[in-house]
Amino acid sequence: MNLNLNIKKFSSSPVSCSPSSSCPKGSSGFTLLELLIVISIIAILSVALVVILDPAEALRKARDAQRISDTNTMKTALGLYLTSTSTPYLGGLATNSTCKPTPATAFTSAGTYKIWYSLPIASAISDLSLDGVTPGTTAIAKQATTPALVDSNGWIEVNFDTLIGGSPISNLPVDPINTISSLSGVASTDLVYRYACSVTPLAFEIDAQLESTAYTSADDKRAKDGGNSTSYYEVGTNLKIMGATAGGLDF
Repeated sequence: MNLNLNIKKFSSSPVSCSPSSSCPKGSSGFTLLELLIVISIIAILSVALVVILDPAEALRKARDAQRISDTNTMKTALGLYLTSTSTPYLGGLATNSTCKPTPATAFTSAGTYKIWYSLPIASAISDLSLDGVTPGTTAIAKQATTPALVDSNGWIEVNFDTLIGGSPISNLPVDPINTISSLSGVASTDLVYRYACSVTPLAFEIDAQLESTAYTSADDKRAKDGGNSTSYYEVGTNLKIMGATAGGLDF
């Protein structure tokens, strides 16, 4: 079988038309080289656009914005609870026994005073040295089966349902990533929310970790929140409940 292949050449030169023949439409065009140059320019611009926009950083920044919003939402809800309840409890359904006596009181290996985490208890934290505690036999971490509940069974054990008109929030937010790399060695880089409280004064602190370059370097929100740790974004009514040193501890 013989195949006759007719290859048309792209040319930018006008095509001459004889009086006896009609001039084909679209006769003028680009050479193959010109087309390759255009395609190369488009590819270079696309790569440059991706580098400039950095979609991964944009996602990290969006999650950080959510964390800042979440923690401030919880701060507002807890503030409303404290001012609207005659006998508020920040450490359980009807107790403050798991809150530290004062913000300056150290967490102990006995595990009496707790740090609540937004990570579900299905992934139980076994680290016994949180917040600088000398390892003991009882973990000070506390977790919930269903972290989002607002009836004191969530990851913050406050019963918001007791407020007149009901809870100001429908659910307790959790970190957008909400993971801990090593359950036996919690670090400040873990993307999870945490909460602790004190009795005198009756106060609370909520911490979150940020991950974007924009909010941890260019505009480090962790260093501007008024807290005692530069490792976390902190909100609350007392920002010295967690983090025993000026630079904060990995917990």
